[in-house]
Amino acid sequence: MPPVNDDTAGGHVGDDSILIGKSRRDDGLAQAGLLEQTLLLRRANRHGLVAGATGTGKTVTLQTLAEGFSKAGVPVFAADVKGDLSGVSQPGDSKKPFVERAAEIGVPYAPDDYPVVFWDLFGRKGHPIRATVSEIGPLLLSRLLDLNDTQEGVLNIAFRLADEEGLLLLDLKDLRSLLAFVAENAKQLSSVYGNVSKASVGAIQRQLLVLENQGGAAFLGEPALDIRDLMRTDRTGRGTINILCAEELMATPRLYATFLLWLLSELFETLPEVGDPDEPVLVFFFDEAHLLFDDAPKVLLDTIERVVRLIRSKGVGVYFVTQNPLDLPDEVLGQLGNRVQHALRAFTPRDQRAVRAAAETFRQNEAFDVATAITELRVGEALVSTLDAKGAPRVVERTLVAPPMARVGPATDAERDRIVRASPLAGRYDTPVDRESAYEILAARAEEALREEEIPEEKGNLLDALGGFFGVGGSAGGRRGRLTTGQRVAREVTRTVVNRVAGQAAADLGRAIGGRTGSTVGRAIVRGVLGGMLRR
Repeated sequence: MPPVNDDTAGGHVGDDSILIGKSRRDDGLAQAGLLEQTLLLRRANRHGLVAGATGTGKTVTLQTLAEGFSKAGVPVFAADVKGDLSGVSQPGDSKKPFVERAAEIGVPYAPDDYPVVFWDLFGRKGHPIRATVSEIGPLLLSRLLDLNDTQEGVLNIAFRLADEEGLLLLDLKDLRSLLAFVAENAKQLSSVYGNVSKASVGAIQRQLLVLENQGGAAFLGEPALDIRDLMRTDRTGRGTINILCAEELMATPRLYATFLLWLLSELFETLPEVGDPDEPVLVFFFDEAHLLFDDAPKVLLDTIERVVRLIRSKGVGVYFVTQNPLDLPDEVLGQLGNRVQHALRAFTPRDQRAVRAAAETFRQNEAFDVATAITELRVGEALVSTLDAKGAPRVVERTLVAPPMARVGPATDAERDRIVRASPLAGRYDTPVDRESAYEILAARAEEALREEEIPEEKGNLLDALGGFFGVGGSAGGRRGRLTTGQRVAREVTRTVVNRVAGQAAADLGRAIGGRTGSTVGRAIVRGVLGGMLRR
């Protein structure tokens, strides 16, 4: 066995790998027979899986990996669904089981803590995280609101209209005001974009109310998260461990899944291509991974699979943490090159299928039967197979997982508060910002329309002609009469377009206003693979 050095503590065994644990041999645990099981940093962006039944040690394994990445200088993002992971911010307390495990596998136990930033969508136990409605996009928002196909189509029309008219959708009141406008002008918009049902708009509005009652409104708004703030190192070069405090968030699993998918999409759309770097730029742990795929429509599953497949070239490693490998679609499971499988129980036919499926994904070891071993693993023991330097999976080994060097268990409220106050991000996201957006613009237009009951006759004909391009009606030939708020807003939208295109040639006007090929008045919003707005 090679001599132990200080880098072995905390899961870091050198410049190019991190320690997962040491393999267990049939001839006992004499140190001369131990074999290190490591994760090569060069292959860490090929994604991974940590699976196993409740209570078998998944969270401890996740913490061991997070500590190893941090010590190697790689930032980590992890959802803490039970509160246990927050202890990584505090030194370990030499509890007997972990000291004994360290001695058992021949590594020094050196209590340590790691740089941590706490995040919380609700802003109670960490820095608030926000995203704008436009950044979430219609695809993820439809899933968050549990919309059917017809309602999703109407939501897409609303987003398209906002994009073409340059209306910023930042928070829920922006989306509500836009949907009210769509409902008021459903007939006219249907002639341009397809059927728009007031009933569908009403259903979407009701779902927005449900989301607001669940606290989702706190997530939608500004200042939006800058993903570069997840990719920090401290003064000693250790990667920051970003912990999403998700105990409360787990009560609304759709919001939890939507947020994580949005964050993955942001990383995919924003980060540059780097190929296979010497180490990842960020490692992303998805705990309770089955929530990402439960009841997801095929178009979303296909998109997730595509993002997972391609994001490795951005230097991001994605690690799914779940009880059962069958929780993940085969297309995603096939992308996960590094695997840690804790014990599974084979009580039901589905459990037995899961055991067989998990066993078949490993490169077999002739020394033991993998399917049998999965059901026999003790707590803190796992089957481990990672990628070698050539990118091929190693033979699976029965492994004792190395103990974390930070506290295993939650940080106290006082400890957490102290870390949040001392954070380099303190104050950056704490105060919401409400700048002019769709709500304010539409309200101002409606207010102006109330003051101007009549459009001058000389503009009436032009507005009537242009109204057909938008399907929102013109000036009614300058006739007097009291209009609804929606009609006034529609009229003001048309008037705005008239002012923008005044002086242009008729052909340019037709292309700018009437075109259906993506050319729109002003700068159109470009959307990414999951439908969110691309930042430029």
